[in-house]
Amino acid sequence: MVRRSVLAALVLVALALLTVSFRSPTSGALHDVQGYGATALRPFQVAAERVARPFRDVYGYFDGLSKAKSENARLRREVREWQAVASQSVANERQVAELKRLLHFEEGPTFPQDYRSVNTTVISFPNGPFAQEVTIEAGSSSGIRFGTPVVTADGLIGHVTNVSPHTATVTLLTDPTSAVTARDVTAGVNGLIRHGQGSTLILDQVPKQLPIAKNDIVVTLGTIDKHYPDLYPRGIPIGTVQSVGISDTASYLSVQVTPFARFESLDAVAALVPKNRK
Repeated sequence: MVRRSVLAALVLVALALLTVSFRSPTSGALHDVQGYGATALRPFQVAAERVARPFRDVYGYFDGLSKAKSENARLRREVREWQAVASQSVANERQVAELKRLLHFEEGPTFPQDYRSVNTTVISFPNGPFAQEVTIEAGSSSGIRFGTPVVTADGLIGHVTNVSPHTATVTLLTDPTSAVTARDVTAGVNGLIRHGQGSTLILDQVPKQLPIAKNDIVVTLGTIDKHYPDLYPRGIPIGTVQSVGISDTASYLSVQVTPFARFESLDAVAALVPKNRK
């Protein structure tokens, strides 16, 4: 009972104070008391502000740092995405340019007339210094078979040694097991193209007395005897003679050939499929 009476009295006093405050907005005893109270509490407010400010500053610093890191990560992600798009665009442009060059090669005089071209792209590259094979994105479903010659717009790169319906493995001229019958058309001399040092080739089995010189053009020899058909059609460009060496103890010239094809950057290629294949 006493608690209820005290509570009712406090409510009445609060209502009275509110009434006086509203009726005297700029003056009066209550406002004076409020002013004295505010003045008395001001030092505590200043002290509380000084104590709280470093904490607010630290919080603001870490909050800003977190936002900056998040923004930086977002910008880095966007940069990587744009770089990927730009790289893909450059790769596509290069591939289109190579395909255009292949079409030009098909229309040129060195393209074998009894063959059709299956234009495709290289999808995997040698996975080590001793692996000289690439995989192309075309296979038996496109008419490609074991032994199918493969070229770029610049020249011969090798032949198919393994085939599946939609892909094929191409062994490059730079493989140690590769051998191509070839002809130096400038000098009218035949030989055998084999792997040389690095990315170079050698024209082997050329007698010492034959007149081969630097910058001579070397192409595939092709089939001489129809009973023994060659893998490669006649006249596909291979490279140019870089140097000719003579040894007193050797029976043949040492002829180094620089290939026309750029084996280190193969992209668009063409497989040569005979038109009359049954």
